[in-house]
Amino acid sequence: MFESITESLNAVFNRLRGRGKLTEANIQEGLKEVRMALLEADVNYRVVKDFVERVTAKAVGREVIESVNPAQQIVKIVHDELIALMGEPSTGLPFRSDGLTVILMAGLQGSGKTTTCAKLAKLVVRRGHRPLLVAADIQRPAAIEQLKTLGKQIDVPVYAEEGGRPPKICQRSLDFALQHNLDTVILDTAGRLHIDQALMDEVRDIAAKTKPSQVYLVSDAMTGQDAVNSAKAFHEQLALDGVILTKLDGDARGGAALSIRAVTGKPIKFIGIGEKLEALEEFHPERMASRILGMGDIISLVEKAQEHVDAKQAEKLREKLLKTKEFDLQDFLDQYQQMKKMGPLKDLLKMIPGLGGAMGGLDGVDEKEFKHLEAIILSMTPQERRNPDLLNGSRRLRIAKGSGTKIQEVNDLLRQFRDMQRMMKDMNKKGNPLGAMLRGRKPGR
Repeated sequence: MFESITESLNAVFNRLRGRGKLTEANIQEGLKEVRMALLEADVNYRVVKDFVERVTAKAVGREVIESVNPAQQIVKIVHDELIALMGEPSTGLPFRSDGLTVILMAGLQGSGKTTTCAKLAKLVVRRGHRPLLVAADIQRPAAIEQLKTLGKQIDVPVYAEEGGRPPKICQRSLDFALQHNLDTVILDTAGRLHIDQALMDEVRDIAAKTKPSQVYLVSDAMTGQDAVNSAKAFHEQLALDGVILTKLDGDARGGAALSIRAVTGKPIKFIGIGEKLEALEEFHPERMASRILGMGDIISLVEKAQEHVDAKQAEKLREKLLKTKEFDLQDFLDQYQQMKKMGPLKDLLKMIPGLGGAMGGLDGVDEKEFKHLEAIILSMTPQERRNPDLLNGSRRLRIAKGSGTKIQEVNDLLRQFRDMQRMMKDMNKKGNPLGAMLRGRKPGR
């Protein structure tokens, strides 16, 4: 996500860094390029105009021009203004402590609303709550069956009726939830191809009968300014609490994410970043601003690791890393397979400070190469994985044939593994600060 704007902004900042001492003229020139980068990213024109005016007001002045590293200060100003543009820090889902938490999901057809309802239900389960999905979309063929199928996949009950009016269906679902000791109700309401009076009348009627705790608009980030326009239209007729942007992982420009809050006044609450039902994240403006500027997002990376990496296995690996000879190809495979659960490798690398801005290098990251490595290791016997020294020429040829790769790729993997072992051996030397961290103490103690 945001690849085009990240590339453009980093190119601007690199040129500013190369100027030595900045002047008001070349600051203005750089901000003109920032403006073009935002417009090319499909950010709303009025939003771009106001954003650049705010950055200019802060950047053009003696304090910045005479500073030791003015280019870094400009990056900081842009970073802070991006955060302000996208909204306040996320407060998560406000669950009620004295009754049902009702979440009404609205949106146009094709925005991914039904799948997002299931993703949100899965996130609610992870938060320790007991959700109910309600199939109130009787307009779209197979919408009810789709929600039932998704509910089974995540082991969440689905309330549905044959026939009936959606407002009454939603109202009766609340009684069902209370009778079955459920505490959160997610209403999947009908969408249409465009906003019309019938759609708004129905969703307002549902809101009146269920009194939702939160009303979210589900919007497709890939549609750019159309997503912003639909958000504005819904906001004018319905009391929205926030927006959920879907398909943000496929949106290289990011115009919708940077425009919605400024146009509607409503925050982005969650973002969809993949097809899997786990691929829904709370939206954190400060973290997203860091990603956009290539500064990484180490907090989100740690949170992903905590959710997907087994703590006992991680501790076992740490102990093996301290004893370099015990770290083998099976451990290498286990770690790769755990990383896959956290999302695409390219996205994970962007969260690491210092790598996020290296767009050329990250664009060269090929997931297929890692799949080849996985296939090669899986073609080895358990003994070979535990003891790579057994891998003579004939065994390597057998592994190459079994994995559908070339023997050179097998040799490359083994060479990379040896390099990794040497690097870890160096890390474990007494004076190395990374080795000290692995041993669980602060460097220098």
